[in-house]
Amino acid sequence: MFGLFGCGNAGNDGSLEAMLLFLRRVRPDAELICFCQPSRGADVYVSQQFGVAATPLSFSRPDSGLLRILDSLSLKGPRQLASLLRAIGYASRIDLLILPGTGNLDDFRKRPLGIPLAVFGWCLAARLCRTKIAFVSVGAGPIRHPVSRWLMKSAAAMAHYRSYRDDLAKEFMESIGFDARRDAVYPDIAFKLPVPASGERRHAGAGPLAVGVGVMTYTGWRNDSTRGTVIYAAYLEKITKFVLWLLDRGHPVRILVGENTDQQAVADVVTRVVAAMPHMPKDRFLSEPMRTLHDLMRQIASTDVIVATRFHNVVCALKMGKPIVSIGYGKKNDALMAEMGMGRFCQHIERLDLDLLIEQFTQLISDRPRYEQSIQDANQLFQKRLDHQESVLVQQLL
Repeated sequence: MFGLFGCGNAGNDGSLEAMLLFLRRVRPDAELICFCQPSRGADVYVSQQFGVAATPLSFSRPDSGLLRILDSLSLKGPRQLASLLRAIGYASRIDLLILPGTGNLDDFRKRPLGIPLAVFGWCLAARLCRTKIAFVSVGAGPIRHPVSRWLMKSAAAMAHYRSYRDDLAKEFMESIGFDARRDAVYPDIAFKLPVPASGERRHAGAGPLAVGVGVMTYTGWRNDSTRGTVIYAAYLEKITKFVLWLLDRGHPVRILVGENTDQQAVADVVTRVVAAMPHMPKDRFLSEPMRTLHDLMRQIASTDVIVATRFHNVVCALKMGKPIVSIGYGKKNDALMAEMGMGRFCQHIERLDLDLLIEQFTQLISDRPRYEQSIQDANQLFQKRLDHQESVLVQQLL
């Protein structure tokens, strides 16, 4: 398995876990290894959390100041060459390289010489060693940098199996000149994760609904230091006002996240809410740490309705049958919401309209049972489609 695992992104780790559960069920004899985020401790975390051998997918940036300067002056050339040779060494000893889920074919906060080059390098190494390659229910697009686009398009072309998590991803690949006619579309594999035992509907009577609000430290697609600050400030102001609006109307609020970096947004929202409502009972405004999608789903289980940005916040809410308003930063949220019959409840984070958000939330809770049924029906279909993909993977690759 290849991907940005162990870096604090619960969605990425959830995709890895879903693939591991599948592989251990259908091929318990297989020897599994994970090539993960090349940062300190990522491989140790993945190994301990999932019980799988793990190693960084490339050599990390040197610690020494002098070596870092030389690394930059050489455009990372020696380090990238060493990483490629290392990949070839591993690829020569494995039978199948799987890229499970996640945004493996987009460049959100990714520079060309980072993950795009790593994806290309590993696929090239696998091809040179006649190792099969599978992109399974991956996200694709946008890929805005031309170099990243060439690298990722070339990597995808080397795969023996490709499936996308929505029609939008497949259409994007076709829009950049990639032949995806034979490629399949299946839901995000995180939908195959088990649901916590407490995942049933929480609220059955009258009274205020418990609302989960997923926040994100969002600073734009490119994470630009100047423009990103303005984008984040505008988002923070609006999402805080929405939380205060919910609390004013008696709704208990639980803050949700999806990645370690979102703790900045949590701290900022909590600080502003507490300052505005200093005497509010603690049980009406909750924020608890989480590391995995299981932590996230347990927190979602205590809510009735969700408003969230992170893609896997949306996935988990829908998986658990919770009606949701999506404030996404990419069209992947919109595509998933449309498949679930929730397409009218979407906004883009950079164009967030607070009045519209309140209107959407009000509409959602006014007809909540109907939307819950729509989500339940779609979930059943998703499970059937994912079961079919598993059968295909067994027949073609395993």
